[in-house]
Amino acid sequence: MSVLPVVTYDDPVLRNPAGPVEPDHPDLQTFIDDMFDTMYEANGVGLAAPQVGVSLALFVVDADAITEEEEEESFGPGVFINPEIKTISQQKWDAEEGCLSLPEIREKVNRPETIRIRYYDRDFQPREEVHDGWYARVLQHEYDHLKGVLFIDYLGAFRKRLIRKKLEEIRTGSVKADYRLAPKPEGFNQGR
Repeated sequence: MSVLPVVTYDDPVLRNPAGPVEPDHPDLQTFIDDMFDTMYEANGVGLAAPQVGVSLALFVVDADAITEEEEEESFGPGVFINPEIKTISQQKWDAEEGCLSLPEIREKVNRPETIRIRYYDRDFQPREEVHDGWYARVLQHEYDHLKGVLFIDYLGAFRKRLIRKKLEEIRTGSVKADYRLAPKPEGFNQGR
């Protein structure tokens, strides 16, 4: 098992839709284990493959720390391959979110309270479930990564202006995280 470096918001892999995962994808189980190791090392509750630089429609979650604190049902570690969110409730709620690819940024995001999700588990067995509350929020956040969407995309112009300096610090590599971040590419222009 390995802890993988997490790419930051300015990496193009986070802005492109992820490709489908095939059942015979090489070393898939090892990659899933590495994603869990990376998520736990970073004290995260979810991690999408694009966040470790791999454009595959796959994410892992373990939101028990949040759901137990909020006295909601806990589901333990989960693997979501080629997921599709099929329906969402009209009822929405605001809550603060963060992202391993956006260290030190936390903002309120308005998301649907209830979702229906279809996916394949780590054994490529099809699943369909309805989730609500914090678990649904985590699933939506990670699902967004597979579509090239970051939680800051939901912010209004004023909130985006307030985090502009922090985004620049992340882009130039001057923000430090308690977990391993991917190095900036050779020849990266920090004065851009």
